[in-house]
Amino acid sequence: MAHPAHEETINLVKEIFRSYLKEHKQRQTPERFMVLEEIYRADGHFDADDIFYRMEEVGTRVSRATVYNTLDLLVECGLVQRQQFGKSQYYYERAYAYQQHDHIICNKCGHVLEFCDPRIGEIQQMLGEIHGMNIESHSLHFYGSCKDEKTCEARQEESAKKEKAIN
Repeated sequence: MAHPAHEETINLVKEIFRSYLKEHKQRQTPERFMVLEEIYRADGHFDADDIFYRMEEVGTRVSRATVYNTLDLLVECGLVQRQQFGKSQYYYERAYAYQQHDHIICNKCGHVLEFCDPRIGEIQQMLGEIHGMNIESHSLHFYGSCKDEKTCEARQEESAKKEKAIN
């Protein structure tokens, strides 16, 4: 569902981030903007290490601490959303110019499937009317297991390899 952002969107989120940093008296470092760009050029969900290793692969020198700190700032200013899909680890996704969607998560391999169903928006609106609330957003996660067991096992093995490489 997620696709890399257009250059126009990337330039706009950089301006939003620049204003946020200035307003909150934070440093506007090139590294922070490189992390922001990497996030908006990426697809789907990612954790901090995904961003760190992707940047390292292309020769961008940025510390792991900078990635984590920048993610916190981006969450605070609303350009990135933080999700926790049943594990203790946080996953992130870009938030600006990104269609409202929900998630189905495999309990075995951790695969996250994004979906968009207009009926959920209708339910949100109806609940707001019933309960006298102006609902501005929601977060919906369904948990289950992949029907394709071979693919699920392959994802589990890939995740184990990634964990091993990190540690």
